[in-house]
Amino acid sequence: MDFSLFYFDGDGSVAQPNKYQLLIDSAKFADQNGFSALWTPERHFHAFGGLYPNPSLTNAALAMVTERIQLRAGSVVVPLHHPVRIVEEWGVVDNLSNGRVGIAFASGWTMDEFILSRENHANRKANMWRGIKAIQQLWQGEAVDYQDASGRTVQVKTLPKPIQQKLPIWITCQSPETFIEAGKMGANVLTSLLGGTLESIVPKIKLYREALAKKGHNPEEKKVTLMIHTFLGESLNEVKEQVRQPFCDYLKTHYDLLDNLAKSMGLNVSLKTFSEDDLDSLLLFGVEGFMKGRSLIGTPTSCLPFLQQIEQAGINEIACLIDFVPSYKSVMESLIYLKQLREKYHAVQLSQKTLV
Repeated sequence: MDFSLFYFDGDGSVAQPNKYQLLIDSAKFADQNGFSALWTPERHFHAFGGLYPNPSLTNAALAMVTERIQLRAGSVVVPLHHPVRIVEEWGVVDNLSNGRVGIAFASGWTMDEFILSRENHANRKANMWRGIKAIQQLWQGEAVDYQDASGRTVQVKTLPKPIQQKLPIWITCQSPETFIEAGKMGANVLTSLLGGTLESIVPKIKLYREALAKKGHNPEEKKVTLMIHTFLGESLNEVKEQVRQPFCDYLKTHYDLLDNLAKSMGLNVSLKTFSEDDLDSLLLFGVEGFMKGRSLIGTPTSCLPFLQQIEQAGINEIACLIDFVPSYKSVMESLIYLKQLREKYHAVQLSQKTLV
């Protein structure tokens, strides 16, 4: 199983220097210590997450400070952009990185984001699949027909020519239908535990692998990447204290996650009617249980069994979301323990293969 780093938060609303210090320094750490990839998102109009409006920009910067690690978008929202523009930008990054880019594609979430696009929000899934096909063609040097402002059809080829002949792609998946469609087209998948438990993902992964095989793709060659909140340290109690408030703050900004938390506690209520004090009480009593089974928060020893469960579920890459804790120092120190977890995991895998 591969280990990569995922970035999703970070306060972009404050004017201060060195906003990207954690991104740059943790990327260098990952590059120098055998991690597989770095993932930066596309997020618009969010104070937390406002550091990452365009993953091609952040990955262009990362290309300059890393040497071997893969540079990926998690994710590019296809309906918000013209396919030509996507291929042009990522062609630059592929050249800057000497062929290290990969892109997870998504259809988009909130209606607000679609001020950036003339595409209809209701048709975003169909527009995503159509856009991905055009992106693949353009990446491989094929001409694609588009209309100019006068309605005249123009055959378009993009430059610069990428280093990689074929673009490695992921599809951001939550629903069974999207897993199946990703399998049919032979893409990798990027998923998370934000909308459910590990057990709820297993049937979707099975559908994905079956769809791959039916279309003649080798299921063993494809990646199922799991984005997961990650923070490790030496003492389990100290880690919980460091993480509890940042994780609560994170959940407060995601209504669907709060709803999942309430359901996991057996509460069939509408959180829209909750006061701020009610939400604080819910988080105080429920957040530790919510983190268990949905995150890698703890010590290298305490997280190892769950990591093995993740592998048994059919997942072969974990994308560790590290920046939900706002302390640069704490997150950088946590990476040392994440490296230890990876080493423990690989040692167990090696010993099991030796026994066989």
